[in-house]
Amino acid sequence: MCISLGNLSVRFFLLIGGNIWTALAHFIAGVIGSGVLSMAWSMAQLGWIAGPLSVILIAFFALVSAFLISNLHVYSNPSNGNTTTNRSFLQAVHTILGYKNGLVCGCLVYFSLFKTGVVYVITSATCTRAIRQSNCYHEEGHEAACEYEDKYYMLLFGIVQILASQIPNIFHTKWLSIIAATMSFTYSFIGIGLGLAQVIGQGKIKGSINGISTANPTQKVWLVAQAIGDIAFSFTFSLILLEIQSTLKSPPSQKVTMKRTCTIAIFITTSFYLLCGASGYAAFGDLAPGNILTGFGFYEPYWLVDFGNACIVLHLVGGYQIYSQTLFAIVERWYAEKFPESVLTSDIGSLKLWVLPKFRVNPFRLCFRSTYVILTMGVGMLFPYFNQVLAFSGSIIFWPLTIYFPVEMYLVHKNIVGWSSRWVVLRVYSTFCLLVTIFTLAGSVQGLVTKRFG
Repeated sequence: MCISLGNLSVRFFLLIGGNIWTALAHFIAGVIGSGVLSMAWSMAQLGWIAGPLSVILIAFFALVSAFLISNLHVYSNPSNGNTTTNRSFLQAVHTILGYKNGLVCGCLVYFSLFKTGVVYVITSATCTRAIRQSNCYHEEGHEAACEYEDKYYMLLFGIVQILASQIPNIFHTKWLSIIAATMSFTYSFIGIGLGLAQVIGQGKIKGSINGISTANPTQKVWLVAQAIGDIAFSFTFSLILLEIQSTLKSPPSQKVTMKRTCTIAIFITTSFYLLCGASGYAAFGDLAPGNILTGFGFYEPYWLVDFGNACIVLHLVGGYQIYSQTLFAIVERWYAEKFPESVLTSDIGSLKLWVLPKFRVNPFRLCFRSTYVILTMGVGMLFPYFNQVLAFSGSIIFWPLTIYFPVEMYLVHKNIVGWSSRWVVLRVYSTFCLLVTIFTLAGSVQGLVTKRFG
């Protein structure tokens, strides 16, 4: 028995160390990001019952989607018997559903990856500004005029990303992902700890069953829609799943490892979302800030608030790359196939970034990736509204990329017969999520228009 358990333990740690831990690092770096910071605000709009239920329900949708997508990594075409390894979400849609669906999906994929970069630019700037503000409030008092513009911090983040974007591909971001994942846990724990300390200090739990009250019932509806959109944004990782799955070793099969990874990752992220949302809402009630570490419900200890925001910025550096590398790979793969003899893809030198190994640089990579980073900065400066941008980002792509395409691909891949029990369940599931997406999209657009022009 002892020998058997010993062998099992060795096998377990080899499995975790070689496969699941690496994938978890990529997942957590890409998922626990801006979304966790808005959970307290989302809870405040929905209340103590609808808030946690919304998080759990959307987490369940994300897990179902992840399971469906992980089955699509290797696809055997029944018409010709050819087997294709899908290394990206867009490739899977094009291979399984055809050119037209691939074209629509491509537009949505590019938009989704781009908007994630914009959100990360906005979040990093607000967190960097928050560090200066907390120091200012600590030195000059909470009534001091400690106001700073975000655009300079967006510019600083952009410069860092222009350099980091020269990393060739997602395979070279392993250590960046591990650092980013560590930062995710760190600032999440800080947010939870500060919220619990606030609750203990005030001696009561704030909040209500129905969430915040508004003078205008219509405004309440819009806020609920924005809150659900924020939560949906926090679970939109379907685009990077196949990219991550391609990095896994086998045996066991990549599909099996990916499903285990998805289950663990979603359980961890959902737990953190619930803890952060609940602790922040319990601490501040209806006054829960839009970003728990930058809305300044917390002022002291200022050094801990500074450290938490620094962890967020460091995480976003890695998270930005996890999503951007997916888009870079798509565009650069297309360019290399379209212009195989182009001199722009020839290496012109090498670059060494921090602890990462030295890698080569070519003109196309340098120009395209730098332009991309500059564009995300520009849009972030134009719409620097954290909660509203999160809601819009989550709602506009939640149904098509997290629900619709995975369901349609699964139906084709498994040859599900029309009007069978499984077909009906998946269709009802997709339709319900479509209605939720329309609702959240309307609320997020209303919020953006009001913020920008209201």
